[in-house]
Amino acid sequence: MRWFPLFRRLPKMKVTDILAQAKGPLFTFEVVPPLKGANVQTLMQTIRILSAYHPAYINITNHQSEVVYVDRSDGLVERKVVHKRPGTVALSALIQYTFGIPVVSHIICGGQTSEEIENSLVELNFLGIDNVLALRGDPPVGQRRFISVPGGWNHSDQLVEQINGLNHGRYLESTVKDPLATNFCIGVAGYPEKHAEAPNRESDVACLKRKVEKGAEYIVTQLFYDNTKYYAFVDACRNMGITCPIIPGLKPLSSRKDLETIPQTFHVDIPRDLSEAVTKASGIEEIRDVGVEWAVMQTKDLLAHHVPGVHYYTLGKPESVARVVEASF
Repeated sequence: MRWFPLFRRLPKMKVTDILAQAKGPLFTFEVVPPLKGANVQTLMQTIRILSAYHPAYINITNHQSEVVYVDRSDGLVERKVVHKRPGTVALSALIQYTFGIPVVSHIICGGQTSEEIENSLVELNFLGIDNVLALRGDPPVGQRRFISVPGGWNHSDQLVEQINGLNHGRYLESTVKDPLATNFCIGVAGYPEKHAEAPNRESDVACLKRKVEKGAEYIVTQLFYDNTKYYAFVDACRNMGITCPIIPGLKPLSSRKDLETIPQTFHVDIPRDLSEAVTKASGIEEIRDVGVEWAVMQTKDLLAHHVPGVHYYTLGKPESVARVVEASF
């Protein structure tokens, strides 16, 4: 039996149980681990702000190592691999047992062997963290396409299969004696506007279906700013035979620079009405007001369509998300 004498006890924690028991749509959000050397209290303050709105669970992102080039004293440049945002497993435990809110820990293929992934999953299981989001992960900065490390996975459906295997007591080493089955609830990502690397919507949804067939139990979407694209995506999934919950993901715009970086980074369209309103705004506060108003409009429309919940990407801007939630739920 897992126990934590200094931590508050939690009720049933699996996301699927939370969804099944919910009396209405859920509010959830995602946070990013701080950079190495930064103060974790900034992140904890974000959670304090948003925990006042009773989130059903909190997602903690994961990031692979990056290649950087460092100037040497002899005038040459040295190539180094650094992990700029470590700590997903530790932060998952810290947040879950500090705030008494279930945590969904992100597990990524990028930069890890299958054995390293298994070790992280074993640690999460020891810590009583039963929810994971299985992702391939993006290529590191400066790398155009995703390349797995030797002994790693190329696609997230392989990662889902590994996690589901652990849920059935299947470890990578067949010599493990009396293997303990884990109890992970597995979520995966979906893309209302199609994954950037998919040739078309049909192949993208077919890939998503493979993840569900291999053990994924719910889907959370990439951010979007046009709800009709989410509804069309859900219809495409249902027509493909995907029946699990599909939770929409939103992020309020917060700066004029978002008009460039969000389409480039997340490969999503920003509606003309929204981009024009941001462009016409006179300053940062007015831009944030525009972003909040648009996200409130999206949220209310989604809730009217009886979505299972709305997931928010905070990216260091908890105040905007708090305003959206307060005005919508």
